[in-house]
Amino acid sequence: MRQIAPPSLRPPFARYAHAVEVPPGLRWVVASGQLGVGPDDVAPEGAEAQAAICLANIDAILAEAGMDRGNVVRLNAFVTAREHMAGYMAARDAWLAGQARLPASTLVIVAGFTRPEFLVEVEVLAAG
Repeated sequence: MRQIAPPSLRPPFARYAHAVEVPPGLRWVVASGQLGVGPDDVAPEGAEAQAAICLANIDAILAEAGMDRGNVVRLNAFVTAREHMAGYMAARDAWLAGQARLPASTLVIVAGFTRPEFLVEVEVLAAG
């Protein structure tokens, strides 16, 4: 896989790639959005803690498919308010630390999720 960064574009605002090229012949994993809730059905307070759970869930999905963070091509995240962006981004940056190739990424502010305590949802597309 190859990051695409045309010199005519402004550099990304954070730790992500403008685009990622996937060569032919790779397997794809498409993960549903993961919410920041543990197996005990409890969502911790704060976007960073919830995002950490979302990303841990994604690690488990990737491992089950025989992949890891390095296989992530695209990361989409949703937060319920602008003030939750920093917490999500801190968890995401920690999750991506040490990755040689960054995924493409989108962060969207949404009106809410199915339960009011949910602040963050993260989904990924991976290839390997």
